[in-house]
Amino acid sequence: MSVTFEAWVGACAARTEAALEHALPSAAAAPQRLHAAMRHAVLGGGKRVRPLLVYAAGEAFGGEPAALDRAAVAVELIHAYSLVHDDMPEMDNDALRRGRPTVHVAFDQATALLAGDALQTLAFEVLSAPESAQACTMVAELAGASGARGMAGGQAIDLANVGRKMDREALEHMHRLKTGALLRAAVRLGARAGRIPAPQESAALDDYARAVGLAFQVVDDILDTEADTATLGKTAGKDAAADKPTYVSMLGLDASKKLAEQLRQQAHAALAAIDGATARLQDIADFIVLRKS
Repeated sequence: MSVTFEAWVGACAARTEAALEHALPSAAAAPQRLHAAMRHAVLGGGKRVRPLLVYAAGEAFGGEPAALDRAAVAVELIHAYSLVHDDMPEMDNDALRRGRPTVHVAFDQATALLAGDALQTLAFEVLSAPESAQACTMVAELAGASGARGMAGGQAIDLANVGRKMDREALEHMHRLKTGALLRAAVRLGARAGRIPAPQESAALDDYARAVGLAFQVVDDILDTEADTATLGKTAGKDAAADKPTYVSMLGLDASKKLAEQLRQQAHAALAAIDGATARLQDIADFIVLRKS
């Protein structure tokens, strides 16, 4: 009997939580306050979309379980650190994340800054643990997706454009860096944990990742407009209140929903070129577009 997507997500979430728990320092170890803040930022919540992409791509390319666990932990630690810093007063100034107080609210700003820094470095420590050629390639992949040419660069563009008008090309470029780069890295890391993709498969993975990465942001913009704070687990309407450029503000709500569906179909179409089990990658594309939080 095949495992349902919901059961598979639950199993992957439990696997990720256990691997994160193992990787994170104990709250009882000194410095306790820093370690408690790191654990607050990472454990016990979130959709774990990036680890899901790692495991799904690993399923398609025969990924080795321990390598997949390291990759899943590393991308989630990078994601968590980015949220800690994004929520701080210097950036988005948010008090709620995953239904709980943000790290700088639960602890303090200095501790939040250090917790984010420590989570970032821990991600690369975990991913480089085998000291192999494969690990070196994977570290380079994650570093490129996280820095100025990826997530951090996208956040810088976002901050620089608050209250300004952006054209669609510029908005898409920003989100391909800010959100899409780390999602793409998750897919590529999962594949690299197994057999080396053929050139056409590598291109197909990139096409898939570009589609789901952009779809994730489009749906986030839709939910920021339609959903409430309790459902989202974070403050609803923040982007509009901050006068940030979004797909909804640029295209309108209905057109944004149509775009999300087009991107879902593009993701599905891209997977046809992959010689492997891609059902979970298809399921994740559906989940990203059809989610309500």
